Amino acid sequence: MYKILAINPGSTSTKIALFENEKNIFTKTIDHNINELEKYEKVQDQFEMRKEAVIKALEENNYKTSDLSAVVGRGGILPPVKSGAYKVNETMVKRLSENPVLEHASNLGALIAYEIAKPFDILACIYDSVAVDEMQDIARISGMPEIKRASFSHALNSRAMAIKTAQKYNKKYKDLNMIVAHLGGGISVSVHEKGQMIDIISDDEGPFSPERAGRVPCKKLIDLCFSGDYDKRTMHKKLRGKGGLKAYLNTVDAREVEKLIEEGNEEAKVIYEAMAYQIAKGIGELATVVSGDVDYIVITGGIAYSKMFTRWILNRVKFIADVEIMPGEHELESLALGTLRVLNKEEEAREYKEQ
Repeated sequence: MYKILAINPGSTSTKIALFENEKNIFTKTIDHNINELEKYEKVQDQFEMRKEAVIKALEENNYKTSDLSAVVGRGGILPPVKSGAYKVNETMVKRLSENPVLEHASNLGALIAYEIAKPFDILACIYDSVAVDEMQDIARISGMPEIKRASFSHALNSRAMAIKTAQKYNKKYKDLNMIVAHLGGGISVSVHEKGQMIDIISDDEGPFSPERAGRVPCKKLIDLCFSGDYDKRTMHKKLRGKGGLKAYLNTVDAREVEKLIEEGNEEAKVIYEAMAYQIAKGIGELATVVSGDVDYIVITGGIAYSKMFTRWILNRVKFIADVEIMPGEHELESLALGTLRVLNKEEEAREYKEQ
Protein backbone atom coordinates (compact mmCIF):
# COMPACT_ATOMS: atom_id res chain seq x y z
CA MET A 1 0.00 0.00 0.00
CA TYR A 2 1.60 3.24 -1.16
CA LYS A 3 1.06 6.42 0.86
CA ILE A 4 1.33 9.46 -1.39
CA LEU A 5 1.26 13.07 -0.18
CA ALA A 6 0.09 15.51 -2.85
CA ILE A 7 0.83 19.23 -2.44
CA ASN A 8 -0.73 22.02 -4.48
CA PRO A 9 0.35 25.55 -3.48
CA GLY A 10 -1.98 28.25 -4.74
CA SER A 11 -1.81 32.00 -4.51
CA THR A 12 -3.52 32.23 -1.09
CA SER A 13 -3.65 28.62 0.10
CA THR A 14 -1.78 25.32 0.08
CA LYS A 15 -3.95 22.28 -0.60
CA ILE A 16 -2.74 18.86 0.44
CA ALA A 17 -4.13 15.33 0.30
CA LEU A 18 -2.92 11.95 1.50
CA PHE A 19 -3.72 8.96 -0.68
CA GLU A 20 -3.31 5.26 0.05
CA ASN A 21 -3.07 3.98 -3.49
CA GLU A 22 -6.26 5.34 -5.17
CA LYS A 23 -8.05 6.08 -1.89
CA ASN A 24 -8.12 9.65 -0.58
CA ILE A 25 -7.51 9.42 3.17
CA PHE A 26 -7.83 13.12 3.90
CA THR A 27 -7.74 16.48 2.16
CA LYS A 28 -7.00 19.84 3.74
CA THR A 29 -6.85 23.39 2.50
CA ILE A 30 -4.35 25.46 4.45
CA ASP A 31 -5.43 29.07 4.06
CA HIS A 32 -2.72 31.74 4.24
CA ASN A 33 -3.65 35.19 5.46
CA ILE A 34 -3.24 37.67 2.62
CA ASN A 35 -1.63 40.21 4.93
CA GLU A 36 0.87 37.58 6.09
CA LEU A 37 1.74 36.69 2.49
CA GLU A 38 2.39 40.31 1.64
CA LYS A 39 5.24 40.37 4.16
CA TYR A 40 7.28 38.15 1.83
CA GLU A 41 9.12 39.99 -0.92
CA LYS A 42 9.21 36.96 -3.24
CA VAL A 43 7.02 33.89 -3.56
CA GLN A 44 10.09 31.72 -2.93
CA ASP A 45 10.44 33.35 0.48
CA GLN A 46 7.18 31.65 1.55
CA PHE A 47 8.78 28.20 1.25
CA GLU A 48 9.66 27.54 4.90
CA MET A 49 6.33 28.84 6.19
CA ARG A 50 4.33 26.71 3.78
CA LYS A 51 6.46 23.59 4.33
CA GLU A 52 5.96 23.76 8.09
CA ALA A 53 2.22 24.24 7.59
CA VAL A 54 2.08 21.10 5.43
CA ILE A 55 3.98 19.00 7.98
CA LYS A 56 1.76 20.30 10.80
CA ALA A 57 -1.41 19.42 8.85
CA LEU A 58 -0.08 15.92 8.21
CA GLU A 59 0.69 15.39 11.89
CA GLU A 60 -2.73 16.75 12.91
CA ASN A 61 -4.22 13.91 10.90
CA ASN A 62 -2.02 11.38 12.74
CA TYR A 63 0.49 10.81 9.95
CA LYS A 64 4.23 11.44 9.94
CA THR A 65 6.47 12.27 7.03
CA SER A 66 8.29 8.98 7.67
CA ASP A 67 5.06 7.12 6.77
CA LEU A 68 5.15 8.33 3.18
CA SER A 69 6.05 6.37 0.04
CA ALA A 70 6.24 9.43 -2.21
CA VAL A 71 5.59 13.16 -2.25
CA VAL A 72 4.30 14.94 -5.34
CA GLY A 73 4.07 18.68 -5.82
CA ARG A 74 2.23 20.63 -8.46
CA GLY A 75 4.76 21.35 -11.16
CA GLY A 76 5.94 24.93 -11.20
CA ILE A 77 6.82 27.32 -13.99
CA LEU A 78 9.91 25.76 -15.51
CA PRO A 79 11.32 26.00 -19.00
CA PRO A 80 9.12 23.90 -21.34
CA VAL A 81 8.68 20.27 -20.25
CA LYS A 82 6.73 17.27 -21.46
CA SER A 83 3.54 16.02 -19.83
CA GLY A 84 3.70 13.40 -17.08
CA ALA A 85 6.08 12.95 -14.14
CA TYR A 86 9.51 14.44 -13.46
CA LYS A 87 11.70 13.60 -10.47
CA VAL A 88 12.55 16.63 -8.38
CA ASN A 89 16.35 16.92 -8.35
CA GLU A 90 18.87 19.56 -7.33
CA THR A 91 18.80 21.08 -10.81
CA MET A 92 15.04 21.66 -10.62
CA VAL A 93 15.28 22.96 -7.05
CA LYS A 94 17.96 25.46 -8.04
CA ARG A 95 15.96 26.67 -11.03
CA LEU A 96 12.71 27.15 -9.06
CA SER A 97 14.33 28.71 -6.00
CA GLU A 98 16.95 30.92 -7.64
CA ASN A 99 15.85 31.58 -11.19
CA PRO A 100 12.17 30.79 -11.81
CA VAL A 101 10.78 31.60 -15.22
CA LEU A 102 8.01 33.46 -13.36
CA GLU A 103 7.25 33.94 -9.70
CA HIS A 104 4.28 31.69 -9.01
CA ALA A 105 3.01 29.79 -5.97
CA SER A 106 3.13 26.49 -7.89
CA ASN A 107 6.95 26.78 -7.91
CA LEU A 108 6.84 25.89 -4.21
CA GLY A 109 5.26 22.48 -4.84
CA ALA A 110 8.46 20.84 -6.03
CA LEU A 111 10.54 22.55 -3.32
CA ILE A 112 8.30 21.39 -0.48
CA ALA A 113 8.01 17.86 -1.91
CA TYR A 114 11.79 17.59 -2.21
CA GLU A 115 12.48 18.74 1.35
CA ILE A 116 9.90 16.38 2.86
CA ALA A 117 11.04 13.36 0.80
CA LYS A 118 14.81 13.86 0.99
CA PRO A 119 15.45 12.55 4.57
CA PHE A 120 13.67 9.27 3.76
CA ASP A 121 15.08 8.71 0.26
CA ILE A 122 11.63 8.38 -1.27
CA LEU A 123 10.32 9.65 -4.58
CA ALA A 124 9.72 13.39 -4.88
CA CYS A 125 8.19 14.40 -8.18
CA ILE A 126 5.99 16.82 -10.07
CA TYR A 127 3.26 15.83 -12.51
CA ASP A 128 1.83 17.73 -15.50
CA SER A 129 3.70 20.91 -14.72
CA VAL A 130 2.31 24.37 -15.36
CA ALA A 131 5.02 24.48 -18.05
CA VAL A 132 3.75 21.51 -20.10
CA ASP A 133 4.31 22.65 -23.67
CA GLU A 134 2.56 21.04 -26.64
CA MET A 135 1.95 24.25 -28.56
CA GLN A 136 2.14 24.36 -32.32
CA ASP A 137 4.92 26.49 -33.80
CA ILE A 138 2.40 28.91 -35.32
CA ALA A 139 0.98 29.56 -31.85
CA ARG A 140 4.34 30.78 -30.53
CA ILE A 141 4.43 33.90 -32.72
CA SER A 142 3.57 37.00 -30.69
CA GLY A 143 3.99 39.87 -33.13
CA MET A 144 7.33 40.95 -31.63
CA PRO A 145 10.39 38.85 -32.54
CA GLU A 146 11.88 39.56 -29.11
CA ILE A 147 8.86 38.00 -27.37
CA LYS A 148 7.92 34.38 -27.96
CA ARG A 149 4.60 33.09 -26.62
CA ALA A 150 5.05 30.39 -24.00
CA SER A 151 2.79 27.63 -22.74
CA PHE A 152 1.89 28.40 -19.12
CA SER A 153 -1.54 27.20 -18.00
CA HIS A 154 -3.38 25.10 -15.46
CA ALA A 155 -2.34 22.02 -17.42
CA LEU A 156 -2.85 19.49 -14.63
CA ASN A 157 -6.51 20.16 -13.87
CA SER A 158 -7.35 21.13 -17.45
CA ARG A 159 -6.04 17.86 -18.89
CA ALA A 160 -7.61 15.80 -16.10
CA MET A 161 -11.05 17.36 -16.63
CA ALA A 162 -10.80 17.02 -20.40
CA ILE A 163 -10.03 13.32 -19.97
CA LYS A 164 -12.87 12.95 -17.44
CA THR A 165 -15.34 14.61 -19.83
CA ALA A 166 -14.32 12.23 -22.61
CA GLN A 167 -14.81 9.26 -20.28
CA LYS A 168 -18.26 10.52 -19.27
CA TYR A 169 -19.37 10.18 -22.89
CA ASN A 170 -17.50 6.88 -23.42
CA LYS A 171 -15.07 8.57 -25.77
CA LYS A 172 -11.31 8.89 -25.88
CA TYR A 173 -9.56 12.16 -25.05
CA LYS A 174 -7.26 11.66 -28.03
CA ASP A 175 -10.24 11.54 -30.42
CA LEU A 176 -11.80 14.87 -29.36
CA ASN A 177 -11.33 18.62 -29.73
CA MET A 178 -12.03 20.44 -26.46
CA ILE A 179 -11.68 23.88 -24.89
CA VAL A 180 -11.08 24.03 -21.14
CA ALA A 181 -11.43 27.16 -19.02
CA HIS A 182 -9.86 26.86 -15.57
CA LEU A 183 -11.29 29.49 -13.22
CA GLY A 184 -9.30 30.00 -10.04
CA GLY A 185 -7.13 32.70 -8.47
CA GLY A 186 -5.62 32.78 -11.95
CA ILE A 187 -7.56 31.96 -15.11
CA SER A 188 -6.27 30.14 -18.17
CA VAL A 189 -8.03 28.74 -21.23
CA SER A 190 -6.64 25.92 -23.36
CA VAL A 191 -7.61 24.15 -26.57
CA HIS A 192 -6.99 20.40 -26.83
CA GLU A 193 -6.86 18.86 -30.29
CA LYS A 194 -6.89 15.07 -30.40
CA GLY A 195 -5.07 14.68 -27.09
CA GLN A 196 -2.60 17.56 -27.51
CA MET A 197 -2.89 20.94 -25.79
CA ILE A 198 -1.98 22.90 -28.91
CA ASP A 199 -2.65 26.47 -27.75
CA ILE A 200 -3.48 28.37 -24.58
CA ILE A 201 -4.49 31.75 -23.27
CA SER A 202 -2.33 32.25 -20.20
CA ASP A 203 -3.23 34.34 -17.18
CA ASP A 204 -1.30 37.36 -18.51
CA GLU A 205 -2.75 37.45 -22.02
CA GLY A 206 -6.45 36.81 -21.50
CA PRO A 207 -9.26 37.28 -18.95
CA PHE A 208 -8.56 39.09 -15.71
CA SER A 209 -9.09 36.98 -12.60
CA PRO A 210 -9.57 37.42 -8.84
CA GLU A 211 -5.98 38.66 -8.45
CA ARG A 212 -4.50 39.07 -11.93
CA ALA A 213 -4.95 41.84 -14.44
CA GLY A 214 -4.87 39.62 -17.52
CA ARG A 215 -4.61 41.21 -20.95
CA VAL A 216 -4.39 45.00 -20.65
CA PRO A 217 -3.84 47.68 -23.33
CA CYS A 218 -0.12 47.58 -24.12
CA LYS A 219 0.48 51.26 -24.87
CA LYS A 220 -1.16 52.38 -21.65
CA LEU A 221 0.78 49.73 -19.73
CA ILE A 222 4.06 51.06 -21.15
CA ASP A 223 3.08 54.59 -20.15
CA LEU A 224 2.36 53.39 -16.61
CA CYS A 225 5.70 51.57 -16.42
CA PHE A 226 7.61 54.70 -17.44
CA SER A 227 5.52 57.18 -15.45
CA GLY A 228 8.07 57.18 -12.62
CA ASP A 229 5.35 56.32 -10.10
CA TYR A 230 6.10 52.59 -9.86
CA ASP A 231 9.13 50.35 -9.74
CA LYS A 232 9.37 47.04 -11.62
CA ARG A 233 8.29 44.86 -8.68
CA THR A 234 5.26 47.04 -8.00
CA MET A 235 4.19 46.77 -11.64
CA HIS A 236 4.54 43.00 -11.50
CA LYS A 237 2.31 43.02 -8.43
CA LYS A 238 -0.26 45.16 -10.24
CA LEU A 239 -0.40 42.47 -12.91
CA ARG A 240 -0.16 39.42 -10.64
CA GLY A 241 -1.32 39.53 -7.05
CA LYS A 242 -3.04 42.91 -6.91
CA GLY A 243 -4.87 43.02 -10.24
CA GLY A 244 -8.34 41.86 -11.27
CA LEU A 245 -11.04 41.68 -8.60
CA LYS A 246 -8.47 42.62 -5.96
CA ALA A 247 -7.75 45.92 -7.72
CA TYR A 248 -11.36 46.79 -8.43
CA LEU A 249 -13.18 45.46 -5.35
CA ASN A 250 -10.39 44.78 -2.81
CA THR A 251 -11.16 41.07 -2.51
CA VAL A 252 -9.99 37.89 -4.23
CA ASP A 253 -13.00 35.91 -3.00
CA ALA A 254 -15.73 35.47 -5.63
CA ARG A 255 -18.20 34.63 -2.87
CA GLU A 256 -17.68 38.06 -1.34
CA VAL A 257 -18.26 39.66 -4.72
CA GLU A 258 -21.53 37.76 -5.14
CA LYS A 259 -22.62 38.91 -1.70
CA LEU A 260 -21.96 42.51 -2.76
CA ILE A 261 -24.08 41.93 -5.87
CA GLU A 262 -26.91 40.47 -3.78
CA GLU A 263 -26.75 43.62 -1.64
CA GLY A 264 -27.28 45.75 -4.75
CA ASN A 265 -23.70 46.83 -5.50
CA GLU A 266 -23.87 47.69 -9.23
CA GLU A 267 -20.11 48.21 -9.61
CA ALA A 268 -19.46 44.71 -8.29
CA LYS A 269 -21.95 43.28 -10.78
CA VAL A 270 -20.37 45.04 -13.75
CA ILE A 271 -16.82 43.99 -12.76
CA TYR A 272 -17.82 40.39 -12.02
CA GLU A 273 -19.78 40.02 -15.25
CA ALA A 274 -16.88 41.60 -17.17
CA MET A 275 -14.64 38.77 -15.93
CA ALA A 276 -17.14 36.21 -17.26
CA TYR A 277 -17.43 38.19 -20.50
CA GLN A 278 -13.67 38.05 -21.03
CA ILE A 279 -13.58 34.30 -20.35
CA ALA A 280 -16.28 33.76 -22.97
CA LYS A 281 -14.22 35.85 -25.42
CA GLY A 282 -11.21 33.64 -24.72
CA ILE A 283 -13.19 30.47 -25.40
CA GLY A 284 -14.43 31.95 -28.67
CA GLU A 285 -10.88 32.95 -29.60
CA LEU A 286 -9.56 29.42 -29.15
CA ALA A 287 -12.48 27.89 -31.06
CA THR A 288 -10.95 29.42 -34.19
CA VAL A 289 -7.75 27.41 -33.65
CA VAL A 290 -9.62 24.21 -34.56
CA SER A 291 -11.77 25.99 -37.17
CA GLY A 292 -14.82 25.82 -34.93
CA ASP A 293 -14.68 22.01 -34.73
CA VAL A 294 -15.17 21.81 -30.94
CA ASP A 295 -16.73 18.72 -29.34
CA TYR A 296 -16.98 20.01 -25.75
CA ILE A 297 -16.28 23.11 -23.70
CA VAL A 298 -15.27 22.39 -20.10
CA ILE A 299 -15.54 24.98 -17.33
CA THR A 300 -13.68 23.98 -14.19
CA GLY A 301 -11.91 25.44 -11.14
CA GLY A 302 -13.22 26.92 -7.92
CA ILE A 303 -15.29 29.72 -9.46
CA ALA A 304 -17.14 27.12 -11.56
CA TYR A 305 -19.21 26.39 -8.43
CA SER A 306 -20.96 29.72 -9.02
CA LYS A 307 -24.18 29.24 -10.98
CA MET A 308 -24.40 32.99 -11.56
CA PHE A 309 -20.93 33.18 -13.06
CA THR A 310 -21.08 30.03 -15.19
CA ARG A 311 -24.50 31.05 -16.54
CA TRP A 312 -23.00 34.27 -17.89
CA ILE A 313 -20.30 32.27 -19.70
CA LEU A 314 -22.67 29.54 -20.87
CA ASN A 315 -25.06 32.00 -22.47
CA ARG A 316 -22.27 33.37 -24.65
CA VAL A 317 -20.51 30.14 -25.70
CA LYS A 318 -23.18 27.44 -25.88
CA PHE A 319 -23.55 28.04 -29.63
CA ILE A 320 -20.00 26.72 -30.10
CA ALA A 321 -20.39 23.30 -28.44
CA ASP A 322 -21.94 21.46 -25.51
CA VAL A 323 -20.68 22.84 -22.19
CA GLU A 324 -19.65 20.71 -19.22
CA ILE A 325 -19.48 22.42 -15.82
CA MET A 326 -16.98 20.53 -13.64
CA PRO A 327 -16.54 22.63 -10.48
CA GLY A 328 -13.51 22.43 -8.25
CA GLU A 329 -9.88 21.70 -8.68
CA HIS A 330 -9.18 17.99 -9.01
CA GLU A 331 -5.47 18.57 -9.09
CA LEU A 332 -4.59 16.70 -5.89
CA GLU A 333 -6.22 13.52 -7.15
CA SER A 334 -4.52 13.92 -10.53
CA LEU A 335 -1.13 14.43 -8.87
CA ALA A 336 -1.53 11.39 -6.63
CA LEU A 337 -2.82 9.03 -9.32
CA GLY A 338 -0.07 10.08 -11.71
CA THR A 339 2.52 9.36 -9.00
CA LEU A 340 0.87 6.01 -8.26
CA ARG A 341 1.32 5.04 -11.89
CA VAL A 342 5.03 5.82 -11.52
CA LEU A 343 5.31 3.76 -8.32
CA ASN A 344 3.50 0.89 -10.06
CA LYS A 345 5.94 1.22 -12.99
CA GLU A 346 3.09 1.99 -15.41
CA GLU A 347 4.84 5.27 -16.19
CA GLU A 348 8.43 6.43 -15.84
CA ALA A 349 9.40 9.66 -14.14
CA ARG A 350 11.74 11.71 -16.29
CA GLU A 351 14.97 13.29 -15.07
CA TYR A 352 14.83 17.08 -15.19
CA LYS A 353 17.70 18.71 -17.08
CA GLU A 354 18.32 22.35 -17.95
CA GLN A 355 18.02 22.95 -21.68
